[in-house]
Amino acid sequence: MIKSKKKDIQALKFPLIEQAEHAEKDLFQETWEISEYITNNLAHTLRPYQNKALSNYRYTQTQIKPNPQHVLFNMATGSGKTDLMAALILYLYQDKGYTNFLFTVNTNSVLMKTMDNLINSDSEKYLFTNRIEIDGQWITIQKVDRYPRVKQANTIYLKLSTVQTVSSDLFTIKENTMGFTDYEKDPVAILADEAHHYSANTKSEKEAEHTWESAINKVLNARNNEEQKNLLLEFTATVDFDKATIYDKYRDKVVYRYPLSRFMYDGYSKQVKRIETSASDEEKMLNVVLLSQFRKYRAKSENVTSTFKPIIMFKSAKVAVSKKANIKFNEIIAKLTAKDLLVFIERQQLMDSNDNAALEIAYNYYLKNKDDLGKIVREIKYDFDPKNVLNANDASGNMLEKGQYEALNTLENPNNFYRVVFAVAKLTEGWDVLNLYDIVRISEEAATNKNATMGEAQLIGRGARYYPFEIDGKKSYQRRFDEDPSNRQLILETLHYHTMNEPQYLKQLVGSLKQMDLPTGKDSKNPPIEIKVKPEFKRTDVFQYGKIYYNKSVDVPSSYFDSIQKYGIERKVDIQRDLNYGSREVNYQAYAANIDTKTISVSKFDDRYVKKAIQKLNFYEFSNLKKFVPCIKSMHDFIYGANWLNAKKLKLFLTVPIGYREVNLTANEVLKVVVDLLKEYQVKIQSGYVKQRGTNKFIGYPIKKYLSDYNKRVPEYDTQTVFEKTQDIKVYEMKDYPFYVYEKAIVNRLEYQLIERIKGHISELKEKYGKAVYLFRMDETMHRESAKSDKLKLHQFQEHPKYGVHLTGFQPDFILFLENTENFYFQIFIEPKGMSGERFEQELWKEELLLYMTNHHGKMEFSDCESNVQISGLKFYTNGDGRGTIEQLKELAKSDGSIDYTKQKTQPMSMVAEKNDTKFQSD
Repeated sequence: MIKSKKKDIQALKFPLIEQAEHAEKDLFQETWEISEYITNNLAHTLRPYQNKALSNYRYTQTQIKPNPQHVLFNMATGSGKTDLMAALILYLYQDKGYTNFLFTVNTNSVLMKTMDNLINSDSEKYLFTNRIEIDGQWITIQKVDRYPRVKQANTIYLKLSTVQTVSSDLFTIKENTMGFTDYEKDPVAILADEAHHYSANTKSEKEAEHTWESAINKVLNARNNEEQKNLLLEFTATVDFDKATIYDKYRDKVVYRYPLSRFMYDGYSKQVKRIETSASDEEKMLNVVLLSQFRKYRAKSENVTSTFKPIIMFKSAKVAVSKKANIKFNEIIAKLTAKDLLVFIERQQLMDSNDNAALEIAYNYYLKNKDDLGKIVREIKYDFDPKNVLNANDASGNMLEKGQYEALNTLENPNNFYRVVFAVAKLTEGWDVLNLYDIVRISEEAATNKNATMGEAQLIGRGARYYPFEIDGKKSYQRRFDEDPSNRQLILETLHYHTMNEPQYLKQLVGSLKQMDLPTGKDSKNPPIEIKVKPEFKRTDVFQYGKIYYNKSVDVPSSYFDSIQKYGIERKVDIQRDLNYGSREVNYQAYAANIDTKTISVSKFDDRYVKKAIQKLNFYEFSNLKKFVPCIKSMHDFIYGANWLNAKKLKLFLTVPIGYREVNLTANEVLKVVVDLLKEYQVKIQSGYVKQRGTNKFIGYPIKKYLSDYNKRVPEYDTQTVFEKTQDIKVYEMKDYPFYVYEKAIVNRLEYQLIERIKGHISELKEKYGKAVYLFRMDETMHRESAKSDKLKLHQFQEHPKYGVHLTGFQPDFILFLENTENFYFQIFIEPKGMSGERFEQELWKEELLLYMTNHHGKMEFSDCESNVQISGLKFYTNGDGRGTIEQLKELAKSDGSIDYTKQKTQPMSMVAEKNDTKFQSD
């Protein structure tokens, strides 16, 4: 047997994806908007990545000759592959004339689930609307065992079968089954789910005549001599492209990829945490019941309006072990008393090994409500009664196929009372329950090898699907609490995997999670750290009587936004751009490079480029744009209106090297310039559509009211992925930093670097401001839940002669507070920025506001100040002080804020981007 060589996963190329992406960038390539007959007939709105997958496939069928018969969609578990299948069925029926469809998979469980998805219109899982209508005709989806010889009009025929049955029917002559000739008569589109199971001969096995792969290939090739061929669309989350044989088979068939880490990073999943414990299986059972029931209580307290019923799954290695565990669980619940529960919780808290954050939160809840433990136990006995416990195994180890299967597939239903599922490995595929919150690994007879841990990792990936619960009547299909310092994310948006605390096994499990590209971490006790104001600072006059100044805001009606200028975008017909510069904020001048340049008029530019650029940017879909630009009447109005883009009148001028001629300019280069310009406009429009605007009136807020103690968590992960990067946030003791007003600082490395830079100049500052030199950390965590956070924001108030006013607000991270003996107060806002490139430039409006305050102090009014007050701001602080921010601070402090920085040179943004270190992630 010849072993497959490993492929460099980073170097893999997939021609179909590359061609589709290249076509999307092609200037005047037709842009396909997903047809209304698809969107109007699906129960769910397709997500952006599903739209992209559908668009890529459509490209292969319209722009590549010959059209690929066989394609593969490699998409993460839980990303909605069946929704995509439903869309593809409609597309192939309407645009390509296919009426015969074959859905095939290797397990009955997935097959039955898909029947509900695609056939059973009475099911809550049904993916089409109740009545499918295309071009005024009602379309019927009819389940068949064999395609009819005489077809009815407006009918889609769908055969659902396991791949084993398809193979058996092909290779064994039987009555009333579909043989090879049935697939020859009329074209068939095969939708092959969990397709990684179909590659027998690519697993280095000897190719057999009657393998599943061979059967599928026979169906695919049954009409090779016909104009309309059979099609094979494969779907899988699991495909081992680092094996040469697998990659060689699929490299020219992969039409779209959406990895698990990207799916989780985009917020479409729960977070995943491991609870590692040395507890016995019996102790884990009671622990998970307490945690699950606490989730239910917490959901109620958070005004979760839909029925929130968290599900527990106990995973065993064998059916016999699963049934034994089921019996033990029922005994534990039946014998539970309030006294036993209290003893159990107190004992668990004393165990050093039980270092779990979520369990600790649950324990504290029960101990706080110990007088109600009798009632809580009665509720546990009711919720976890044996009638609400489902053992999803039969004697052969397969998932049950009738009755209880329906219960398994409707666990989110309010009328379904099951809370617990016992199962073996068969639930790894095909089970798409969304309200699964706890998976418990039964350790008895459980293997610890790579195959076992990979199966566990795959199960975790399936369980991570997000549960779109409603809060106050509002539903979300993405995580809500990623930035929330409370424990809501931990309880309502986290899947916990309860497993054993054995080093070698855990090392193997973490390795499997990394191989799956699944970001996760240990659920260690990571309580919020209390950040306290220093007692010595509280005794100062600054704390007792001092004020923090922010400008007052006023309401702005929607009718105010009647032109593009109201979003801070200059309304002009001559567009001056630099061919060599990347996108940047439109209200920043291009900086001259150290080469000779000239400006050319682009004669080939016209409104077609504007329309094409708009098609490439999802933001400019009318339904979305209208949310931010309420005064426009249509896309035509936005594109051609004199108050908006005014595309017919626009002239494009590009700064190019002195030897450059317009004949050298390609259409794609012109389009890129326009796309970049519209991206900048998008930033302006999104951030500029704010229902309040700033004024030049500054109000002082008592420092002692707003600088308060607060709690904050430090994020922890142990399986970093390309899409999940932390900010490297750490806790620093600040006792030896008299100028820093908090005892601790929870900051990232860039913010700590800024603190150290300021520390190095404290002595100079104290020479001039001997009465008070303090640095305030204005963490939004302090007031996230209150109206205080809105007051402590700066809002643009300047009327720029070209760009109008930028209506928005933000909270700078730091304030340097200075006071001298003449009662002169100097408040300097400082904002660190660690991102680079486009993200950095999108934030530059904040710097513009900070510098405007520095340069226009005379235009600021202070209605309640008793002393002389100066408010200023600095340029963004970047890594290594690459922009000279500290030098600006020194000069500003020396001159009491009277320097005009509009006359000073600022480094080009391109240089800033190069100097920024992307490992520093700052807001």
